[in-house]
Amino acid sequence: LFYGSNLVLANKGLEPEMLIGYLVIFYMIINPAKSFSTAYYNVLKGLASSDRINTILNAVETIKDSPEAIQIESFNNYIEYKNVYFKYEKNPVLKNINLKIEKGKTIAIVGNSGSGKSTLVDMLPRLIEANEGEIIIDNINIKNININSLRNLMGIVTQESVLFNDTVYNNIAFGHTNSNIDDVINAAKAANAHDFIMAMKNNYFTNIGDKGNKLSGGQKQRICIARAIYKNPPILILDEATSSLDTESEKLVQDALNKLMKNRTSIVIAHRLSTVKNADEIIVINEGEIVERGKHNELLSFNGVYKKLYDLQMFS
Repeated sequence: LFYGSNLVLANKGLEPEMLIGYLVIFYMIINPAKSFSTAYYNVLKGLASSDRINTILNAVETIKDSPEAIQIESFNNYIEYKNVYFKYEKNPVLKNINLKIEKGKTIAIVGNSGSGKSTLVDMLPRLIEANEGEIIIDNINIKNININSLRNLMGIVTQESVLFNDTVYNNIAFGHTNSNIDDVINAAKAANAHDFIMAMKNNYFTNIGDKGNKLSGGQKQRICIARAIYKNPPILILDEATSSLDTESEKLVQDALNKLMKNRTSIVIAHRLSTVKNADEIIVINEGEIVERGKHNELLSFNGVYKKLYDLQMFS
């Protein structure tokens, strides 16, 4: 600009209109050039992300269907763990687990952190495999059941809510191609979620953000419970579903969970023992072994591990 202006003022061959033309062209180029630079940066960032995504998509599945795997459509009688052992590398996590769960019963799994509670439950949908022993559903070893049909029998609600950057409707009906709004609404009502959903701008068609970041912790859990209710599975797995909630949210979520567990076979991992007092059987795990089992009052009378855990929570 300075050099061109000097040429014009000194009458050294550059006409004023030419200088203005150059300036206009220069300013017109600046924004596209910046956009090109930004686009190039985003392409590089996208390539890095695609590498990570491809690593996941191309990961080799360590747990596969056996050639003889069969499809099952229903759960009729019982689940049984027989002499089950599990270890991470060389560290034993579960030792000689023997447990039978009759259809329609609620079984609570309790114990200190790191005692193996989640590991015990993760083996049922074959997220991990036992090193020894077997797990049986209706007299069939789960290794002989098609993995998809096995998991279709189960609804899972965990401490960490798994939600997607999509609408409330699609999060509740996730995995179902023939969903309908009436069934989704009924599931949300049973999960104590309908009222806060209706208060949203677009109701059931409101986008809840990445990982549900537009919702509170209690609202996230109730959406996940509504999803489990919508699936209507015969087997329910609850992995510390209320442990990270405040008292008010916990009450609403626990009420929704009680409705969800009705007439289902439920396996509940519980941090707060007050939530499992009414379980048909409470299994106490300590250092990877079942050390006590029974109903709430029975276990208190043993004056053992369960009593210590219960007293600690009451005093705190």
